[in-house]
Amino acid sequence: MRLNRTIYQTLLIISFLALNALIIFGISAVWSYLNSGADRSKMLHLPEKLTASYLPKVQWNLENNEGRPIEEQTLNEIERDYVKSWQVKSIALETNNRYGISDYFTDSARVKLYDLIELNQSQNITIKTTSIKHNPKLEFYSADGKLAVLTDHNVEHYQETYLQDRLLHSQNSTNTYQILLLLEDGFWRVRHMVQMDAGKKKNIANTIQNLDESLLSKVKGVNYYPKDHAWDMFGSNFKDSIIYKDFKKIKDLGLNSIRIFVPYESFGKAEVDSVKLGQLSTTLDIAQKFNLKVIVTLFDFYGDYGIQDWTLTHRHAEQIVEALKNHEALLGWDLKNEPDLDFESRGKSNVLAWLRNTLEEIKEWDSEHPITIGWSNAKAAQNLSEEVDYVSFHYYLDPDNFTEVYSLLKTAVPDKPIVLQEYGYSSYSGFWNAYMGSERKQSSYFKKIQEGIESQGIPSIFWTLYDFDLVPNSVVGRLPWRKSKQKYFGLLDKNGNPKEVVKVIVDK
Repeated sequence: MRLNRTIYQTLLIISFLALNALIIFGISAVWSYLNSGADRSKMLHLPEKLTASYLPKVQWNLENNEGRPIEEQTLNEIERDYVKSWQVKSIALETNNRYGISDYFTDSARVKLYDLIELNQSQNITIKTTSIKHNPKLEFYSADGKLAVLTDHNVEHYQETYLQDRLLHSQNSTNTYQILLLLEDGFWRVRHMVQMDAGKKKNIANTIQNLDESLLSKVKGVNYYPKDHAWDMFGSNFKDSIIYKDFKKIKDLGLNSIRIFVPYESFGKAEVDSVKLGQLSTTLDIAQKFNLKVIVTLFDFYGDYGIQDWTLTHRHAEQIVEALKNHEALLGWDLKNEPDLDFESRGKSNVLAWLRNTLEEIKEWDSEHPITIGWSNAKAAQNLSEEVDYVSFHYYLDPDNFTEVYSLLKTAVPDKPIVLQEYGYSSYSGFWNAYMGSERKQSSYFKKIQEGIESQGIPSIFWTLYDFDLVPNSVVGRLPWRKSKQKYFGLLDKNGNPKEVVKVIVDK
């Protein structure tokens, strides 16, 4: 009996202590929460990573600020909220939705936006717009740290206006704005934004004035992937020893140039993978050892082109261009491979607008190296011929028509160098082409194309060095008759042995 009483007393004491511990823990948790302050990311009605799809170039001028000196943290917060205000505004105008405006504009400033949205809704108008560059100058920062005045010089915009789904107007513009920002509830909100006189956009030449056409005219090269990692040569698959051996083979074939591809997504999109960027640089280092010139094709497998995505692609290209533009092996930039294949699915005007704008950005970062676009055929290569430094086209059709096709393109763009950037023929012989292919036919095709190349003096880059065991579905789809054909365009077979076509290349 006494034992049971002892057990009960022990259980009561333990229960009492546990209950008090829980009460104390609960009180401390509440106290900690109340003293932690509000989490700004939780307060926002917008996604936490709002700016993940909007990264315009921002360059501050902090000279001659008439107010108190500004802290670096405060400047970063102002930039963050100011940039978000532009993004929120552009989303609101595209969707005709007020969502998020109240977070980045004060009461009086948001009224004008609401009125504009209502007007556009009533007339079935939508506006797609983005800013590309901002050059804010801090004019004044108040002593209490709650007011800032900026002048944002030469803000570069692109805008498209639609009536329902029909494009009415598109334009590039450069304007200067004066902005008053107020600190409210931890946010720097726009109180006033007044457009001043139009800014002066930096004049960028359409073409490189001192383009070395003699170097370009001598291009005789190959589109390159390692045989075991086609369309996926960077990252864990990167082997510099393999590339070294391959580039030696390319040099021994009498070639002087290679074209390589940088996939947009797997390279990190706007935040370029530093390891892969280093591997890309190493590839150019190896090319330099063999005196091979390199054309770098950007944005491989990219296919969005949406205005809201533009600044992301700019940051991607900027990092690559800045890293490689001084490399001796770099011959030039190829902005995009076969973008005309996206005309139907993405809209020709959308694709061309993105190409035109991105071309201009790359020319600003690198004014020394020529830039082109790798069009899938000669007719498409007439697009943006005035903007590129030289015209590139691909040809996989009847070799008997090659000279005529080239002549028509040369007539259409008489003032620009032209490069045959891809050509080739598959030696595949199997069920999916009724066993009609052969190395002999591949060799015959190359011989006829080479005759046109030699007679017209056309710089050329063939497809490709190796036959491949594996072709990803993302390249030609899942259809076996397409994938099988794509595996056999090489000068060398899957084991690295020369095919008949090698004699044509070496003899030339």
